[in-house]
Amino acid sequence: MTTYAVLLPGDEAQWEAATPSERERVYGVHREFAEALAARGHRVTGGAELTHSREARVLRTSASGQQTVTDGPYAESVEQLTGFYVVESEDLDDLLDVCRILGHGESAVEVRATTGGAA
Repeated sequence: MTTYAVLLPGDEAQWEAATPSERERVYGVHREFAEALAARGHRVTGGAELTHSREARVLRTSASGQQTVTDGPYAESVEQLTGFYVVESEDLDDLLDVCRILGHGESAVEVRATTGGAA
């Protein structure tokens, strides 16, 4: 069994501007995704919706070893990591097929195998 991170980048400003019914539609897509994973033998072992990137703290270490903590996202971009799932699967191709449920419009879904190290 391989463990994968399913990474969900998104436009945070668009999400903040979404109406309650638009948000419920998105949550419905995530419920459909979770149901499809379970029905097809994949197992969600973790995941979460993340807070806005403006609430992030970034620890950077310079070449000289000096460390600083700054506010805000790691990268300045419209799309930020907005959430993730941790999924165990024996079939990456099928997992990718199920991830199509999440890939609507111009949004992307990134799937990466984990190295298996402890968290």
